[in-house]
Amino acid sequence: MSSLLPEGISSLLFTALELMAAFFIFTVGTLAVVVLVMYVIDRNQTQQAIRRNYPVIGRFRYLFEHVGEFFRQYFFAMDREELPFNRAQRSWVYRAAKNIDSTVAFGSTKDLSKPGSIIFVNTAYPTLEQDAAETAPLVIGPDCPHPFNARSIINISGMSYGALSKPAVQALSRGAKMAGCWMNTGEGGLSPWHLEGGCDIVFQIGTAKYGVRDAEGRLSPEKLRQIASHDNVRMFEIKLSQGAKPGKGGILPAAKVSAEIAAIRGIPEGQASISPNRHPEITCADDLLDMVAQVRTTTGKPTGIKFVLGSPEWLDELFGAIGRRGLDSAPDFVTLDSADGGTGAAPMSLIDDVGLPIRESLPILVDKLVAHGLRERIRVVCSGKLITPSAVATAICVGADFVVSARGFMFSLGCIQALQCNKNTCPTGVTTHDPRLQKGLDPTDKSVRVYHYHHNLQHEVEVIAHSCGVAEPRLLRRHHARRVMENGHSLSLDQLYQREHL
Repeated sequence: MSSLLPEGISSLLFTALELMAAFFIFTVGTLAVVVLVMYVIDRNQTQQAIRRNYPVIGRFRYLFEHVGEFFRQYFFAMDREELPFNRAQRSWVYRAAKNIDSTVAFGSTKDLSKPGSIIFVNTAYPTLEQDAAETAPLVIGPDCPHPFNARSIINISGMSYGALSKPAVQALSRGAKMAGCWMNTGEGGLSPWHLEGGCDIVFQIGTAKYGVRDAEGRLSPEKLRQIASHDNVRMFEIKLSQGAKPGKGGILPAAKVSAEIAAIRGIPEGQASISPNRHPEITCADDLLDMVAQVRTTTGKPTGIKFVLGSPEWLDELFGAIGRRGLDSAPDFVTLDSADGGTGAAPMSLIDDVGLPIRESLPILVDKLVAHGLRERIRVVCSGKLITPSAVATAICVGADFVVSARGFMFSLGCIQALQCNKNTCPTGVTTHDPRLQKGLDPTDKSVRVYHYHHNLQHEVEVIAHSCGVAEPRLLRRHHARRVMENGHSLSLDQLYQREHL
């Protein structure tokens, strides 16, 4: 064949073949040396028994363990099998955020006989479009110098700048403005990116008092007034506990504590920031009410508390103290978090095993407010995996005035549930401060998705309400929903909880 080619080309082909052969031999030799080195290392190390007993091959076990969670998400898990959120839930949020068709065909993949499932009670005469009513705003803290006229039932839950990236906070702030909902700062303080979009803001005061602390970490009245001077900071929320980690303060890894975040929070740069597991100055109900009064008096704005419920008797203690001190001493709202709430980082023992889930704690809270005559005084906000229309509508049926979501809005930003929130390696740029990864999140584009998600979520809650025969979601009551019991039959929520909320 070489005789058919010009001499120069033939020479080049033989040279190329020789180089390829040499490269192949070099690659095989290098691989053999690497395998030999790994073999020696594995045989002599003592930390991992699998690698010591099965050198080189044993390494694949740890590789497969690492990538397994990602393969399960895409190839092995069924639509409704995953936790904390399954593919069906995430897909609905993604479609809602992109404002594309969210209808499905053929039939439901949800097991309606599973105990705990909620079934809404449709009426034979659903609400016509011309009879539907727009959800009216609800005033929080009407007796405050600066009450808040909250327009939206659905709002953005607390996520700190630091735990979230700059473009993520920018997108949420701008999207919240478009949607007409509020955005909670989380316990990490007020950043310029929260203010940038011009949305309504709830400032959260965590146990470390980030953003409103003095040099000793105590609550600073001067800094409280500075925060309250922003017109769009509408309310203050004193965080007692969080659903994913009750009894544990916030955790921000050192890698995320940049100079900017350190300045916003009032902490040292480059050091891990771990909040106390409670406010040192709050040891009883009266101490808590004293802090509520201090913040409300200093800022002139509605002030509430956030907690995940443990012992229901604690509510009797708190509400009894309000009864003794007078209605003016009550918090203007309570945010009830669920034991299955989210977080960037927390011990598994707390995530898995501590606190009551919202399906149990919300009716307890609402019923005790009614029993103590506080239902009209204190607004109820609830959170905890409330990312779909049915979850939101259920909370309203049980007695919530407002619903807040963190992870739902994270999904609207593009979060893929990679479970990398605590490692600064979030592949979608939502929870990382790596500039390279942040470039993937365009705040302008994602803010529109935040708006669409809010709009479509609210719309489908209205669809459920109209199917139940009421003009708007706030008119939903417990008798509009039923829960599937262990025997496979359903029971109305007003029978289950033996009280209809007001």
